[in-house]
Amino acid sequence: MRVLEDRFGRTFPYLRLSVIEACNFRCSYCLPGGYRAIPGRPAALELDEIARLLRAFAAVGMRKLRITGGEPSLRKDLADIIAAAAGTVGIDKIGLTTNGCLLHRRVEGWREAGLTHLNVSVDALDRERFARITGHDRLDDLLAGVERALSLDFAAIKLNAVLLRDLNDDQLPAWFDYLRERPLTLRFIELMRTGDNGEYFARHHVRADTLERTLEADGWRLMPRAADAGPAREYAHTDYAGRIGVIAPYSKDFCAGCNRLRVTSAGDLRLCLFGNVGIPLRPLLQSDDDHDTLVARLLGQLGLKALGHGLHAGETGTTTNLSTVGG
Repeated sequence: MRVLEDRFGRTFPYLRLSVIEACNFRCSYCLPGGYRAIPGRPAALELDEIARLLRAFAAVGMRKLRITGGEPSLRKDLADIIAAAAGTVGIDKIGLTTNGCLLHRRVEGWREAGLTHLNVSVDALDRERFARITGHDRLDDLLAGVERALSLDFAAIKLNAVLLRDLNDDQLPAWFDYLRERPLTLRFIELMRTGDNGEYFARHHVRADTLERTLEADGWRLMPRAADAGPAREYAHTDYAGRIGVIAPYSKDFCAGCNRLRVTSAGDLRLCLFGNVGIPLRPLLQSDDDHDTLVARLLGQLGLKALGHGLHAGETGTTTNLSTVGG
């Protein structure tokens, strides 16, 4: 079987698929004014288009899928999308990234459909802080959903928190208490500059290495990285059931271990979160007869993938905010 490999020798067994642009939260670092549909934007891929896309990616070595948005739980057919992925030969890890708004009501159905990995955005454990960051006072429902998920035998549950100066960067003690008895991973994500958050970035950006030095001083130790892992550097501590991950996009050699590609909700292949080019795949998702042509297109695009992003130079590509391509 041929696999997706770029000119730098990196292979790509991991696909992040956005299934919707819309989001019902107003996170200050992403959509502070809330989601507004842009007239003329193409509709999200339909279920049959998604199924064809997944079969093509699986044919070139994709084994790990993450379903993203926007907020993917806003799609009424999310369980069907998960089931389509679970029924695709070759895909053995199916993850979902969600803001958790419907987690307490829907997580059992997602697990039954075939979901194996779950990521939930939880930017603070304090209700006031959480509401200030996300625009919604939904923390209690969200944490109740996490507790339900912990009882459902997921392969992994991770909580995501964007690290923000003066908003949640003083919350480590509360997180330590939360992780003491819960076998999940909290991942701190260094705030990234996008096309529309320059002022916010300057005000709230915290270097991830500052956090890592604090963790090491508190006895947390860096763990070996799994071959198919995402970008997080993961830390463990003998006194805690949970772990802490750090995603540091501005760190040296961050892109050297890149193993993932992205497809937008409208079916455009993005070789990099902060790239300048989207390769349209949707015309080849209308019929099963186009499978071989679609596979050939995927294999032919990896020569365009750059060695790294241009964030250090302030180059954010076509990513105006993270909801447009799934983060």
